[in-house]
Amino acid sequence: MKDSTHSFPKAAWKRLQKNKAAILGLVLIAMAVLLCITGYFIAPDHSPNANRIILEIGARKPGFGMHFLKLKKEKPVERAGFLSHLLNGQEDLYNYMPVESWKMEGDSVQVDKYIDEGLTEKMFFLLSKTAHADHEDPVVHKTFWLGTDKYGRDILSRLIIGVRVSLSVGLIAVIISLTIGLLLGAVAGYFGGRTDDMVMWLINVVWSIPTLLLVFAITLVLGKGFWQVFIAVGLTMWVNVARVIRGQVLGIRELEYVEAAKALGFTHGRIIIRHILPNVLGPVMVIAASNFATAIVVEAGLSFLGVGVQPPQPSWGLMIKENYNFIITHNPLIAIAPGVCIMVLVLAFNLLGNALRDACDVESRR
Repeated sequence: MKDSTHSFPKAAWKRLQKNKAAILGLVLIAMAVLLCITGYFIAPDHSPNANRIILEIGARKPGFGMHFLKLKKEKPVERAGFLSHLLNGQEDLYNYMPVESWKMEGDSVQVDKYIDEGLTEKMFFLLSKTAHADHEDPVVHKTFWLGTDKYGRDILSRLIIGVRVSLSVGLIAVIISLTIGLLLGAVAGYFGGRTDDMVMWLINVVWSIPTLLLVFAITLVLGKGFWQVFIAVGLTMWVNVARVIRGQVLGIRELEYVEAAKALGFTHGRIIIRHILPNVLGPVMVIAASNFATAIVVEAGLSFLGVGVQPPQPSWGLMIKENYNFIITHNPLIAIAPGVCIMVLVLAFNLLGNALRDACDVESRR
């Protein structure tokens, strides 16, 4: 038995390919995913959480450059394997000391340690205490293309690593919301009656609670942290999915092929999974893209309020919180940069969602 929409996904994909806004959104999302996967190999600061703190160079403007003396750590650091580096970064092998000038003298190096503008301190270090070797200079130059935050951490590196939080919270939230929403919406729409009344009562109760207030309550129960915020956001976004799916199923369950499936004795589960849900994938994809964008904004808001991702893990919302006071000072880019990143990523998912809605519009195809 065939339903009437088997060719629809292919036709929708062709329409999507012709939409320039959708292509732009997909390109931006693909770039974000690439940064998410390869972040620790691309970021200038490849330490875990891009958390290399150098207080002497805090709150510097974009393009700031400085020389650093590489000093060996007291306890040797092992080099991370490829997978460990990919997932968690590589702990710095050396401590980095900012210097304005240096001079090699026999078996030691003399440096003018940078303390503040116009303030230095002369120091001597044995070459055995530095990164010096026949092929390696103990002093390196680093440029901070987007400047540094108040702790002297590289803004660009933290933005790159921070994309992981935004994409992860969006993905987990969408999975949770689609799972709950599809289940409750399909059951309510298919069976109707008292089952529908109970599900709609639950939907209306959850719908009446402000999203942030509900997230706060869930976060207080689960605690603050990386995974807790994923679950909290996901548990607040299933209502939209359930309402839309319920409406779609209410219309589809009266169609002839569903009645034929019932007459053939198919189970309710098979009818819902095999014959009804495939025909509501269009609206589901649109909602998923919209929920992805919403989850990114909610996570940024939670982190800004201090109940989301916790330091030192980089989150774009947390970066705004830590540096928003610089907006009215000499270096506003520290707080503006993560805000722009949030805007661009949310715009990408909204463009994709709008394009999916147009591509999935059966009436306009006719």
